[in-house]
Amino acid sequence: MFDLFILKQFEFKVYVCVCVCVCIHISLFIHYVEIPTFLTVEFEDTYQLFPYVCTHRCSFIPHSPTPHGASFAHCSSSPSRYDYREMLHNATFCLVPRGRRLGSFRFLEALQAACVPVMLSNGWELPFSEVINWNQAAVIGDERLLLQIPSTIRSIHQDKILALRQQTQFLWEAYFSSVEKIVLTTLEIIQDRIFKHISRNSLIWNKHPGGLFVLPQYSSYLGDFPYYYANLGLKPPSKFTAVIHAVTPLVSQSQPVLKLVVAAAKSQYCAQIIVLWNCDKPLPAKHRWPATAVPVIVIEGESKVMSSRFLPYDNIVTDAVLSLDEDTVLSTTEVDFAFTVWQSFPERIVGYPARSHFWDNSKERWGYTSKWTNDYSMVLTGAAIYHKYYHYLYTHYLPASLKNMVDQLANCEDILMNFLVSAVTKLPPIKVTQKKQYKETMMGQTSRASRWADPDHFAQRQSCMNTFASWFGYMPLIHSQMRLDPVLFKDQVSILRKKYRDIERL
Repeated sequence: MFDLFILKQFEFKVYVCVCVCVCIHISLFIHYVEIPTFLTVEFEDTYQLFPYVCTHRCSFIPHSPTPHGASFAHCSSSPSRYDYREMLHNATFCLVPRGRRLGSFRFLEALQAACVPVMLSNGWELPFSEVINWNQAAVIGDERLLLQIPSTIRSIHQDKILALRQQTQFLWEAYFSSVEKIVLTTLEIIQDRIFKHISRNSLIWNKHPGGLFVLPQYSSYLGDFPYYYANLGLKPPSKFTAVIHAVTPLVSQSQPVLKLVVAAAKSQYCAQIIVLWNCDKPLPAKHRWPATAVPVIVIEGESKVMSSRFLPYDNIVTDAVLSLDEDTVLSTTEVDFAFTVWQSFPERIVGYPARSHFWDNSKERWGYTSKWTNDYSMVLTGAAIYHKYYHYLYTHYLPASLKNMVDQLANCEDILMNFLVSAVTKLPPIKVTQKKQYKETMMGQTSRASRWADPDHFAQRQSCMNTFASWFGYMPLIHSQMRLDPVLFKDQVSILRKKYRDIERL
């Protein structure tokens, strides 16, 4: 079946055809096909196209000018009349007849163009059919019942057509859009055959984000991943673990990190607090930390590097992680609101500090900006909530070269996490409302501990953006203008009617 992936276009013949050019008039939609002799033949139905296949080798493209009509047109010998790619992308169904080999390149073309393949090749094993349910993305026809294809297509409901086309795009992007993905998919299927006790099930392979991003080594239970709560009828987690990244010694009881511990611990959704001690100084004595209603666990970061904040620590017992920088200024109300928003979007990063990317035409490279605008593509992990599975992906999916770069610069780990999550979900992060006094405006350049005081910090982040985009092969970040505010936020009503009233106070 791997002949399918030879990057070569083939011209095909349909073997079930009568090699005579007889015009059969059936009163359906009128379509045109241009044949190699540069004559234009007018057809009134799809059936009339098949006799031409034997002698003219037409490339069939099902074109759908009406919601339920599907016609098959285009002989590829005269590009002056038809634009093959344009017709392909405007088509709803694409006829994929039997080819000379075990596969058809037209099949991949149809997937890429979100055109539903109409398979006419009895006995042909579709690629990766061991794990992919092709009935969700293609119409499987019978060569012996060729003339029933048009009526079968017309009977498909619009909702079903939309679902089929969406699935073609998912399968193309997940498994067929590059040689690398084809090879990785093959290897993962072989691995599932060998290690059946941790093999992926059909739901994983056929639902976003796909089998390449859902690693069975993490868990064999679908409920441990953030993508299947609805499928399993489960509610998102009701508690989170706050992970505070500490890099400066504890010298005063008025330091922001201690206030942050208290604010997070007061949240009704907080299960525990983990302080990741990445400071060169020894761990502070236990009595130096404030007394809280939830456990406060202080652990030393592995090798004291930036990437250690995203290691899959066994101490994290909840699926939800509230990631915090030590100088973050957040109230308990803001923590509560962000978590309730995350429960509706458990596969995304939800948080406060937003950043954006852009393409710099003058430099022909990606740029990074921290300007406060209505547009963003990143939510920094200095104050964000996400699923702990992304710690596992960050550690085991990303290459060592990117993580080493982050560790050497002591920068960009938050950008890399955004790249990863956006690449997996194909969705932007979600920004939630915050008070105006965030750390950039309050502490910003005045804090010695803040990385923002480093003049090279911004230039490094620009460089990171382009290095990350190069490894992914494209820019996975997605722009968004959506900001989620509490109900009655800024409305001219009594503050007593507002659940998250502290968010509005300066």
